[in-house]
Amino acid sequence: MFIGVDLGGTNIAVGIVDETSKLRYQKSKLTRNERKPEEIIKDITDLITEVIKDFGIINEEIEAIGIGIPGLADPKTGDVIECVNLNWRKVPLKKPIEKALGIPVFIDNDATLAGLAEYEAGAMKNKKSGVFMTLGTGIGGGIIIDGKIYTGANGVGSEIGHMIVGENDYDCNCGRNGCLETFASSIALINYTKKLMNEENSETIMTEKLNGDINNLDGKIIFHAAIRGDELANKAVDRLVKYLAIGIMNITSIIDPEVFVLGGGISKAGTFLVDKVRAEVLKNKYFKTLPVGNIVLAKLSNEAGIIGAAMLGKHNV
Repeated sequence: MFIGVDLGGTNIAVGIVDETSKLRYQKSKLTRNERKPEEIIKDITDLITEVIKDFGIINEEIEAIGIGIPGLADPKTGDVIECVNLNWRKVPLKKPIEKALGIPVFIDNDATLAGLAEYEAGAMKNKKSGVFMTLGTGIGGGIIIDGKIYTGANGVGSEIGHMIVGENDYDCNCGRNGCLETFASSIALINYTKKLMNEENSETIMTEKLNGDINNLDGKIIFHAAIRGDELANKAVDRLVKYLAIGIMNITSIIDPEVFVLGGGISKAGTFLVDKVRAEVLKNKYFKTLPVGNIVLAKLSNEAGIIGAAMLGKHNV
């Protein structure tokens, strides 16, 4: 058995996962990220202990603990390098939990581990290589090559949201201009749609859902309008698709994976999104006679974080 911990800015989720990647039991609690790291780490340790006890096993039956964090981790030391959502910087995470529980602990980025989950039990299963792209507030990535996680020498190899794909009219939170997530994340989609609504006089059915306040706009409203044929909404979605396709082709030119898996909130647009992205990628591929990795939707949804973290433990013991 393995323990998976999905540490987020809002919730800490802990689960028991078996050898076949099946989530057997889980429990969660609020992160309360205004607290000191030591307090949150104690909560993680206590919650792991509760889950083991509730499931009716003992620590010795757990082979490893994996933890996914919404930031950068040093896979060698198990320290959190930086985690903006938690206001953590250079925080030891592996050592205090190992000391408290006597179980090996492994740390990595949460999007990377969601990719590992899709490799073990989801849309990448039975593939040798794949790239998971989580399209949410930002864009995260999980790269699997020959069945192994790839994060590079310094743990930033899967930060695909920060590849430069163009010049934008605002800078990314990382301080640079033109990052993929400033074109193809949910925030980017909302910002650009607001811009179009403010600058253009064309009618849009999106106003029906806003109750007079443009700040009520969200990705669901935009995609729902686009599916219904709204011109302005489709203009915004097509821009997102254009830059997402550029990102996919950039990755293809370096890794050439068998499959691209789209997850996160934007992926809830389903086949409408996938069909558009596939068409844009095929239109712009540079080796015209060669195939490009298949573009599919993620399968595991909210369970991916826990399963991927647990499988990190499995891959390391």
